[in-house]
Amino acid sequence: MDRDDIPLIDNAAKPTRRGLWTGAAALAPAAALAVTEAEAATPNRSALRRVVDRQKDENVALLQDWIRNPTIAAEQLNVQEGAEYMARLARDAGFQTAEIVQTDGSPGVWATLDVGAPKTLAVYFMYDVKQFNPAEWSSPPLEARLVDNEMGRILVGRGAVNQKGPEIAFLGALRALRAAGRQPPVNIVLICEGEEEIGSPHFHQIAQKPHIMPRLQQSVGVFIPSAWQDPTTGGVAVNLGAKGIIECELIASGASWGRGPSRDIHSSTKAMIDAPVWRLVRALDTLTSEDGNTPAIDGWFENVRPLTDRERELIRLNARNTSEADYKQRNGVAHFIDDLPWAQALERLASQPTVNIEGLVAGYTGPGGMTILPHRGVAKLDFRLVPNQTRAEAERKLRAHLDARGFNDIEVNVGGGYDPTETAEDSTIVQAQLAVYRQFNARATLNPRLAGSWPGAVFTAPPVSLPAGQFGLGHGNGAHAPNEYFLIDSNNSRVQGLNGAVMGFIDILYELAR
Repeated sequence: MDRDDIPLIDNAAKPTRRGLWTGAAALAPAAALAVTEAEAATPNRSALRRVVDRQKDENVALLQDWIRNPTIAAEQLNVQEGAEYMARLARDAGFQTAEIVQTDGSPGVWATLDVGAPKTLAVYFMYDVKQFNPAEWSSPPLEARLVDNEMGRILVGRGAVNQKGPEIAFLGALRALRAAGRQPPVNIVLICEGEEEIGSPHFHQIAQKPHIMPRLQQSVGVFIPSAWQDPTTGGVAVNLGAKGIIECELIASGASWGRGPSRDIHSSTKAMIDAPVWRLVRALDTLTSEDGNTPAIDGWFENVRPLTDRERELIRLNARNTSEADYKQRNGVAHFIDDLPWAQALERLASQPTVNIEGLVAGYTGPGGMTILPHRGVAKLDFRLVPNQTRAEAERKLRAHLDARGFNDIEVNVGGGYDPTETAEDSTIVQAQLAVYRQFNARATLNPRLAGSWPGAVFTAPPVSLPAGQFGLGHGNGAHAPNEYFLIDSNNSRVQGLNGAVMGFIDILYELAR
């Protein structure tokens, strides 16, 4: 899942439209993290916690083994094997059925755990991970090494927090219930994909299968397990939406253009031969304003929905209760666009679609120089979308924009993507998250929109039409980066380790069953 650094909003005493609290009002001291039986909906919670504690080593071993068996969709690595591994994990956690579902791309997994409960929860897993360069890591990314740092005991590995650690914690909750002789208090349907890291191009095919979609539609909501507690305060954001995304390549070549070389040639010939890479640069330059900060694609803003008054209110709360200096330090930046003040910068982050160049690849990029005129150039781009843009609309407008400027020869290869997503603040899935965070004295917050992306729109948009979000206690960092980690044992009483994360998932099952 693609995430950003989410500034925390202290929303402790703000009633929603239905009068329910959106934050952790009147919290006890931060050190008092034990959830009492009176606070939790979970019956005989202390007995369950003892089971979770006993199973910790087994859960760590499961996570390590899963990390050592990666699925990398971008490289077509372990595509079928990853689905089979996911299905085994589901069956081992107590799901009665776990089938591999074929698509036009990579397969996914659909699993069901029916206990005859009045309510059903849907849970979304991704099991593919990003590529990695082992030379950039402090320990091998597939070793899943346990090491100590200032946070406590962490597990380092690709996929540790994005999303295998939180997902093992969720499966650990089911395994603990079974070991304690209990059934989950809600029915659970589990829908999994192995293509999230390439933009989920075929995930909708799984969700809309005739035997799957009705079960999803019967659910109270869906979440992806997460572990986003702030490493210092223990606060955690509840996202009410996320931007959509398109990932694509723009390719210029002598072959497609009909000008320039059909293979790399000596750069001395530039005096009389066209350069496809310069053509790519000129095409890219038309996509944004001169400063590169505002999309300039024809019609791009036609359907963009402005922020609501409530969203602006949440952002103002966010700005007042977070540190601009800390944010800049964490991200290594000295200025925001247009030198905007903190509150306005956060508004821009939530409200604006973006055009971003992820990478440019052309010609020779090794040590020293090589005097060539490249025959081909590739730009890797991502486009973030906001309500009410759609992926289909954006793809059409990008192609039309290039064609209108004579760049018909520039190839646009879309790898994947999905629409933005929104979920109501007073939905059952959001209010259940807030209730569990209160139990743990984790400062619950509301974030109008995740600037990163996940395929929640597959659930929130018709025909499925479910409230969707992320939920989980615990902490990790480094998604998509070297030294990605998931916290196993926490030195900070405000921040949960693996066992606390497992208990959080048990608690939300009982909270949803109320």
